[in-house]
Amino acid sequence: MDWTGYTTYLLVAAAVVLIPGPDFAVVVGNTLSGGRSRGMWCAAGVASSNAVQGVAAVAGLGALIVTAQPVFQAVKWLGAAYLTYLGGRLLWQALRGRYAAPGPVTGHRGWRQGFLSNITNPKVLVFYLAVLPQFLTPESGVLATGLYATTHALVSLTYLLAVTAGLHQARSVLTRKPVRRGLDGITGFAMIGFGARLASERG
Repeated sequence: MDWTGYTTYLLVAAAVVLIPGPDFAVVVGNTLSGGRSRGMWCAAGVASSNAVQGVAAVAGLGALIVTAQPVFQAVKWLGAAYLTYLGGRLLWQALRGRYAAPGPVTGHRGWRQGFLSNITNPKVLVFYLAVLPQFLTPESGVLATGLYATTHALVSLTYLLAVTAGLHQARSVLTRKPVRRGLDGITGFAMIGFGARLASERG
């Protein structure tokens, strides 16, 4: 195991995770609408998808998806449509300004949104395919390969859980109706923007 190489990969993964994107927006939206628990489940969904795509990349399945243009384009358009749908819901919620008292938390809903928003973002798979081969060699063992494949997922999970915890600490301010409507509007526009950018990208 080349620990110097792994540290470099870890820093690259952390840099990518810290750039706000669809995953960040989806987790924020779920935390605001469903509280800390749902935000944590959403973060877990994102991390689960990252792990799946990392394993797929090292197994060679990711390359097949990327080179099969019809499949790749279908994933891209599904991702764009899903982000637009989630963003539209938040905008409608912000316009209505009606917020019911929080009910029982359904973790699977947050997990599903996090997983689907990430798994339908082909840029994640492209990241794995572009970066992982630079650190893996034919001599890399199963444990080393598995560690590289899941590191990005673990870094993402840690960061998004921290975001959820931070939002939870500020809940007394964030749950005020004017603030909540503003945040829903900003997050909704951000999701639609990410969806539009994804749809317009070539590849």
